[in-house]
Amino acid sequence: MSRPSVFGSPLFLGFDHLEQMLDRVAKNSDGYPPYNIEQTGDNRLRITLAVAGFAMDDLQITQEDNQLVIRGKQKDDVEGRIFIHRGIAARQFQRAFVLAEGIDVEGAWLDNGLLHVELRRPQPEVRVKTIHIATPGAAAAARPVVENRRIDRD
Repeated sequence: MSRPSVFGSPLFLGFDHLEQMLDRVAKNSDGYPPYNIEQTGDNRLRITLAVAGFAMDDLQITQEDNQLVIRGKQKDDVEGRIFIHRGIAARQFQRAFVLAEGIDVEGAWLDNGLLHVELRRPQPEVRVKTIHIATPGAAAAARPVVENRRIDRD
């Protein structure tokens, strides 16, 4: 049995890619590592992941289309060590975040076991498009004229 589409309504046209991204995020529902997302300014966001025990060389951040992917894999250096109890997680992880169009990843830094990723969200540009309505007799002979205008938001 297939699951019902989130965008199954005929009013949602061209949202197939968004539904695919939501499916990818749903598969990435593991709770490790824990993270925060905070708004640090009007158009700024910060993702903070708790990656205690991971060094900078153990972490990789990539942007694949509209998906920010953070991977961690520690080097196995337990050779010669004897653990009485081993409770600190040393497993690899992959955490993915779907980014809206236009979000810029500005940088990242590691501080006291926390990986911070800075994002900037640009102001959306309002676009108005006027579509010419042709008369029935002229519809076959004339191509529609489309006028595009941009409205800047301040």
